[in-house]
Amino acid sequence: MTSRFPAIAADITSLFATRNTHAVEVAVLQPADPFLDMAGEDLRRRIFLTESETGQTLCLRPEFTIPVCLDHISSQAGTPRRYSYLGEVFRQRREGGNEFFQAGIEDLGDRDTAEADARSVADAHALLSLVLPGRSLAVTLGDQGIFEAVLAALGLPRGWRMRLARAFGSAPMLQAALADLANPPRNGQLSGEVAALVLDGDLDGLSAHIADGMEEAGLSASAGRVPSDIARRLIEKAELRSVRLSNEAFAALKNFLAIDVPLDGAAQALESFAAGAGLSLGAALEKFAARAKAIEAHGLPAEEIRYDAAFGRPLDYYTGVVFEIAAQGGERALAGGGRYDRLLTLLGAKTAIPGVGFSVWLDRIEALRETAP
Repeated sequence: MTSRFPAIAADITSLFATRNTHAVEVAVLQPADPFLDMAGEDLRRRIFLTESETGQTLCLRPEFTIPVCLDHISSQAGTPRRYSYLGEVFRQRREGGNEFFQAGIEDLGDRDTAEADARSVADAHALLSLVLPGRSLAVTLGDQGIFEAVLAALGLPRGWRMRLARAFGSAPMLQAALADLANPPRNGQLSGEVAALVLDGDLDGLSAHIADGMEEAGLSASAGRVPSDIARRLIEKAELRSVRLSNEAFAALKNFLAIDVPLDGAAQALESFAAGAGLSLGAALEKFAARAKAIEAHGLPAEEIRYDAAFGRPLDYYTGVVFEIAAQGGERALAGGGRYDRLLTLLGAKTAIPGVGFSVWLDRIEALRETAP
């Protein structure tokens, strides 16, 4: 690392030392299942998979958040605790090779989520300002929690809320989901007993029917989704096809996704939207306003920070704020992060541990350092 990025590595390590973090190293080989289950479709397609001698599916680490959280759980360390890292990740990429360096901070266990969110944005901004002196930065914020609160307030059923929440962070997926919501697809090609079980919403009966069919075909559940997962998905698809959002509700959703304003006016913009649409966003809006104030208190340049209601990041584990930072006028993110309050429980923590973090792409930073500001 030091031979490729000496200045960046030294500067970043020094910054981490001033930010009350514990430097951590995690294994290059990781269990694959957590990434396959929780990392999001975009990352899943680019993971390098392998297998241990005992048949366990492993992967080269494609990011640091999940490994850092797994190590925290296994170490039974107390919280709050802040971890910093700097090392290689491995992804199949279309540009720039399959190995590249990331650095970042994972902030676990701080119950003051507004302050922890603000600190994460401020830490990422400080890191980029340090290694890219003189560069103006552009910070884009989104909020998974606000988006899900809007979906719930519009009265969308659980299946649709889940699909849209999964699509948040992928513009093509979100547009496809909205198109289906506006014009639900016709019924699928199911027939006979399967169609009847799906129509009745009989999860147990449908699971058993699918299990029998897989057994007759000689298919193992371990080779893919288990019967209950397949059944649940079929019933969910049928429910999605049965829903059509009213014109008023659909227009409200589109209006929400069109909000793109400076952060210092974002809470007011959301309040005005909610009032105009006759919706109550409750605690989600209160958390948003508290976070905006906390970010302002860190003294970041207000003109560099915007809230884009349609902005998300393509990782399934985010639950609240998401953000990216780029050079002003640049197309590629230099840093990205967000809040993931459910992740550690899903990874096996016995109690809920809130978390937020970010990572930076060192190869992209180095490319900018080679050009004049």
